[in-house]
Amino acid sequence: MPPTTNYELESPHSQVNTTHDSLNNQSSTTGVISNGTLTIRIFDILVSSIGLVLAAPIFIFIAILIKLEGDGPVFFVQERLGLFKNGFNIYKFRTMSTDAEKDGPQWCKEKDNRITFVGAFLRNTRLDELPQLWNVFKGELSLVGPRPIRAHFANILQENDSRYDQRFQVKPGLTGWAQVYAPYGSTVEEQLEKLPYDLKYLKKFTTFDYFFVLFMTVKVVISGKGI
Repeated sequence: MPPTTNYELESPHSQVNTTHDSLNNQSSTTGVISNGTLTIRIFDILVSSIGLVLAAPIFIFIAILIKLEGDGPVFFVQERLGLFKNGFNIYKFRTMSTDAEKDGPQWCKEKDNRITFVGAFLRNTRLDELPQLWNVFKGELSLVGPRPIRAHFANILQENDSRYDQRFQVKPGLTGWAQVYAPYGSTVEEQLEKLPYDLKYLKKFTTFDYFFVLFMTVKVVISGKGI
C-alpha cells in the first residue's frame, strides 16, 4: 500500500533546524539514514555499474535522437541538494528547450510547452533519468530515496512547511515513494503533498520497501506514466 498523503503524518514537535550544520548534527544523534546502509550501498553500486554498461547502446541512441531534433547539449546538468543539503551536479538527458528557464526557475507541469518532442517520450518512459546511474555509482544518489531538489525550490518549500528540511536526512534517490505514487507537482501545494512520502523514510524503510519501490518503478516505466 502507498503511504498516506496526510499533511499531519509527522508531529510538529519533530521539526528540525534548517541549517546545514544542524542536519549534520542530527545525523549523529538520530542515526536515521534509512537508505545509507552498507547492504543498500553495495546493491546501488552493483545495479548502477551494470546498468551503465548495459544502457550504453541506449545512451547512444537517445543522444542521436536529441541531436537530430535540434541544437543544444545532449545532457542536462544541474546542481541539486543531496544528503544534509550538500550540493552535487545531477545528470539527465535534456528534455526541454535550451531557453526553458529564460524567465527564471520553474517547476515542470503536465503538457509543459518547454518539453521537446523527444523529451516528452523520454520523460514518459523515464529514460531521461538513466544518466543518474552515474550519480548513484558515485554515491550522490541511492536508487531509492526522495527526489533530489534544487536549493531555490527547497527554500520556498521550507518557508511553507518547517518540516521540509527533514527529508535531507536521507540520501535522495533515482526513484522513490513520491516518484511512484505522487504526481510531479507544479505548485507549492502539490509539492508539499509529496512531503509525507519523503518523511516516510525517516519513520521506517526496510529492504523490502527498497525492492518494492524498484518493482513499482518498473511498472511505471512500462506503463509510460512518467513526467
